[in-house]
Amino acid sequence: MPGAGDRVVGGLVEPKSHYLYPGALFVHPEPHLVTTVLGSCVAVCLWEPQLACGGINHFLLPLWNGEGLPTPRYGNVAIPLLVEQLTALGARRERLQAKLFGGASMWQGSEGLLAVGERNIALARTQLGELHVPILAADVGGTMGRKLVFNSGTGEVLLRRNRNQARPAD
Repeated sequence: MPGAGDRVVGGLVEPKSHYLYPGALFVHPEPHLVTTVLGSCVAVCLWEPQLACGGINHFLLPLWNGEGLPTPRYGNVAIPLLVEQLTALGARRERLQAKLFGGASMWQGSEGLLAVGERNIALARTQLGELHVPILAADVGGTMGRKLVFNSGTGEVLLRRNRNQARPAD
């Protein structure tokens, strides 16, 4: 039975919407359509099929250097925190499934420390591997940004690649 404020489409209650800003994560016991836009940032979508519940993060940099507060702006903070919040809702770590997006090279000639997208992708793959969370799908790297909508109730992701925005290096 739909509640007050629920949007009903075709006889079905459409999940609530949430926009995920960079450096944040989202976990909620009710299904949501979570939208975010990625360049060199990476989003990890985790879903637990038996619980039918998921969450997503959007991190900007791979590693927190130990200065200031550990926030989900950093992948090595965002990924474990996402797992922790999902398990607090009742998700079982061994049933978690991941989908990985982003990590574009937004500047031509980005190498070494400037290759933030590549470093974000590598960190996500390493951490998910260490946590024994399988990556079921990934759309990472390249030179195009991405917009994605994650359905936290089904684990489905709608993805749109943005046209090439890579700019020449100075």
